[in-house]
Amino acid sequence: MMVEDASTGAKIWNNSLYIFLGLLAASCILPVIHVLAVSFSSKAASAANLVRFTPVGFHTRAYQKVLTSPLFIRSFGISVLRVLVGTAVNMFMVSITSYPLSKEPGEFKGRLFFVWLIFFPMLFTGGLIPTYLQVRNLGLIDSFWSLILPTAVPMFSIIIMMNFFRGIPKSLSEAAYIEGAGHLTVLRSVYLPISTAAIATLTLFAVVGHWNEWFQGFIYINDTERWPLQTYLRQMLLPTTLQNLTLEDLDTMQYLSDKNFKAAQIFIAMIPILLFYPFLQRYFIAGLTLGSVKE
Repeated sequence: MMVEDASTGAKIWNNSLYIFLGLLAASCILPVIHVLAVSFSSKAASAANLVRFTPVGFHTRAYQKVLTSPLFIRSFGISVLRVLVGTAVNMFMVSITSYPLSKEPGEFKGRLFFVWLIFFPMLFTGGLIPTYLQVRNLGLIDSFWSLILPTAVPMFSIIIMMNFFRGIPKSLSEAAYIEGAGHLTVLRSVYLPISTAAIATLTLFAVVGHWNEWFQGFIYINDTERWPLQTYLRQMLLPTTLQNLTLEDLDTMQYLSDKNFKAAQIFIAMIPILLFYPFLQRYFIAGLTLGSVKE
């Protein structure tokens, strides 16, 4: 009887958990569906807030307008380039910084000092104005590198990778040292190949961070044609005045409301991350030291 009660309690708990997770997933998915429905709806329906989760007065004019907008396409390309370059720089800095910091104090003298040097900026920063002045003094204003270099060394990712490297069995690196390998060879041939899950996770953090970041473009880049996508979208989401509209925009407003146009741009901006995430998802459930020798 007690076994049956325990089994019933477990089923109730599991069902309750599934319901909770389902509601949580719905709270994330339904807003995306709503934005998609608005982007395909008519001007009257979207302006009157009649759209919920299915298009009302279906048309594709909003996407035709977005995909023929030179400024949107240019900002989209800048964001893609930023993600590629920024993520590569981030992961390079994370790898070469985490490896020496993962060593014991006897192997790397001054390790504790450098760990605190990395950790301290996570708690206290120089502030917005000193950072801006530094970027300006380096001549990076209105430069693509102003989107990359200020965040080139992600401290949080370094701490995560350092702790992961510290968990790798020492026998692997010792065997490589006996064979005559140097530190760079050990990092490239031993540490990185068995750190796929950690690298994939931190790469995803870097990709999402660069793709969603808009503030750097807003304060460091004055030329709107050099804005990344999120900075461009942020300005598009501000209230629009008639003084800011061109004749072409006024003609488009006969068929599209401001909501249609913005919803289409927002949904297109979601697509790269939605396509990128499934390729890394399997690494989150894989063992972080899968394939390594256990001591």
